[in-house]
Amino acid sequence: MKRDIYKKLLAWKNSERRKPLILQGARQVGKTYALEAFARAEYNDYIHCNFEINVDLASFFSHNIVPAQLIQKLEFYYGKKIYPGKTLMIFDEIQACPEALNSLKYFHEQANHYHIAAAGSFLGVKLNQIKSFPVGQVNFLHLAPLSFLEFLDATNQASLRKFLETIKTPENITQIFHNKLIEQLKYYFYVGGMPEAVASYAQKNDFGIVREIHQEILRSYELDFSKHAEKSEVMKISEVWQSIPTQLAKENKKFIFSLIKTSARAREYEMALQWLKDAGLIYLSYVISKPHIPIEHYCDKKCFKVFSIDTGLLSTMSRLPVKALLDENTLFTEFKGALAENFVAQQLTTHGHDRLYYWASEGIAEVDFVIDEALMIYPLEVKSGKNLGRKKSLKVYAEKYKPPVLSMTSLLNLSSDGKLVNYPLYAIHLFPKLSQ
Repeated sequence: MKRDIYKKLLAWKNSERRKPLILQGARQVGKTYALEAFARAEYNDYIHCNFEINVDLASFFSHNIVPAQLIQKLEFYYGKKIYPGKTLMIFDEIQACPEALNSLKYFHEQANHYHIAAAGSFLGVKLNQIKSFPVGQVNFLHLAPLSFLEFLDATNQASLRKFLETIKTPENITQIFHNKLIEQLKYYFYVGGMPEAVASYAQKNDFGIVREIHQEILRSYELDFSKHAEKSEVMKISEVWQSIPTQLAKENKKFIFSLIKTSARAREYEMALQWLKDAGLIYLSYVISKPHIPIEHYCDKKCFKVFSIDTGLLSTMSRLPVKALLDENTLFTEFKGALAENFVAQQLTTHGHDRLYYWASEGIAEVDFVIDEALMIYPLEVKSGKNLGRKKSLKVYAEKYKPPVLSMTSLLNLSSDGKLVNYPLYAIHLFPKLSQ
């Protein structure tokens, strides 16, 4: 399965600033697959050290961590020579061996000519617990579920992706291509971007099996809460996670703690939210009081929305029936457009906007996303259907702040009237480029 992370991995290998790599991402997003595919294509050989499966490997790192001695032990263990720059050492599920994680700084300082790529499903959680882990000793990359563009590649629709990548101006897309892309987007809303679900759909075109895969992934996440979180937080993490569909089904999708349970208070669930965020399972979007640079200074960390890592998993958590695929618009408009807004959050994050914000004005109006790029701020309104309504929120925002351009995403075709650019949902990766 072709993944866009490949280009970033290649840039890491050839970089003058190359250090041991940490590839972060939630469980089952394809980190191991991506590293092994990269190793087979770009190196003469590789070794795969899985610290959860091969627990005896931890003993290699339990004493003085000297890279030359570790290399020798690994060569004996795997029965092959490890060559600098020609053999990739993959340290998988490295969070299971903190000593191996700590060894990366010694490889950087003493043996950086060896290439190491580490991966783990709960590295965000683990790194927050390791106070001695030095900043600046490793490179980081992040792998998310397949984006919509990657989904097109994986489902034999690569020509549609290539077509999208040729778009440079906000002009109408030929209707036949627009219709095809809307159809593929509908499938993505249901299938999502988890690699196993996408591969199954591409091979068997069976949405029932896709739903079973989602349910298995969701069950494994619940088990992970018990395995990797503090016992005092497990129930709270599960409660927050399970509340996401209910939170997003509201007209105002702001996260409300009392929806978890009547007596819930923010301070009780702060650690649970942070755990899910560090594990890569949720995205947070914070409200801003005014759209000024730097936008971070105008956000309220106590007021936010919570989105799921994957729209496909969200559709399963919401028990969305497969028959929704048969209707032209139901899948996009179901439970107040939650899937559409979650989709936009997921795609914006995947395409580099790792900090999400929205704007609200005293209960009068709300703009779903506000993105800062190149010292400019771009408001984005999400419409889940073809009826764009009155665009009240954008009008309120425009009157208050006089932005040079406004943006909207919907099921309508790509267009621009000079002031407002409408991005089809399937082309949201082009935002805000076509507004600049």
